Amino acid sequence: MELHDVWFVLIAVLWTGYFFLEGFDFGVGVLTRLLARNRAEKRVLINTIGPVWDGNEVWLLTAGGATFAAFPEWYATLFSGFYLPLLVILVCLIVRGVAFEYRVKRPEERWQRNWETAIFWTSLIPAFLWGVAFGNIVGGVKIDQDMEYVGSVGDLLNPYALLGGLVTLTLFTFHGTVFTALKTVGEIRERARALALRVGLLTAALALVFLLWTQFDSGDGKSLVALAVAVASLVVALMANQAGREGWAFTLSGLTIVAAVAMLFLTLFPNVMPSTLEAEWSLTVTNASSSPYTLKIMTWLAAVATPVVLLYQGWTYWVFRKRIGTQHLAEAAH
Repeated sequence: MELHDVWFVLIAVLWTGYFFLEGFDFGVGVLTRLLARNRAEKRVLINTIGPVWDGNEVWLLTAGGATFAAFPEWYATLFSGFYLPLLVILVCLIVRGVAFEYRVKRPEERWQRNWETAIFWTSLIPAFLWGVAFGNIVGGVKIDQDMEYVGSVGDLLNPYALLGGLVTLTLFTFHGTVFTALKTVGEIRERARALALRVGLLTAALALVFLLWTQFDSGDGKSLVALAVAVASLVVALMANQAGREGWAFTLSGLTIVAAVAMLFLTLFPNVMPSTLEAEWSLTVTNASSSPYTLKIMTWLAAVATPVVLLYQGWTYWVFRKRIGTQHLAEAAH
């Protein structure tokens, strides 16, 4: 296997890790409107991701940096062609981070309510737009012979990409719901399990249509296996949720995300951005990659740094592993 193939796989792993971790992160943000009945419950939801949300975003920074270094042509075409939606995502992530930090800086109810509203919208919008972006990456866009995107923003809002956005939004919300059931106690935990069933059924319907569309359009035997794993994992996650096995439900909802993202990258390879104008104008792992020497240096650096990051993030989740509820807010205040 060539180094550019290795880095395609590594970038796929980074995006998978980002969607697995930031997926429930976004989902919990959406649940501040869908699940919480009062501001105390909103605080509980926000506190479940408070210690980990910023660490989850490291995966996005690493994925973007790896793409820039390993596949500069891919990075240039992607960020120039998708400039507006990616800018919206970036602004949302900035505002979201500020909202987490500034929400508790003043005691006024209006101040905190406004920041909580910001958390909701800056979770919902990126959760949708990431699906739109990857729908266009996999489905193909207008790229000319100079490796430049020549379409418009309207071209990105095609039915396949919009369906992809709905899938990521509902899937992340489901992932966040089972995470909430895993991390909370009391009434909010029971309502999270009930909501997970409804959101999960909607997710299953949308995801099945999207993944089958992808499979029929550009899939093969390997992507079909990933599709089957994604669908089966989602079904079993719903069953585990109904049985009150929150740990298994969360693990399997995460496996659904992993399998779905793996399927997208399997259908994409060896392209990194297919051209809908001419197949030979597509960006591939070969014509979009950096030099072998650059990839070699990156591989050694990744081999040293990656285990350290994984150990630190795993330790963070272990430290903040306990469940919380509204009664813990009262105890903390006392």
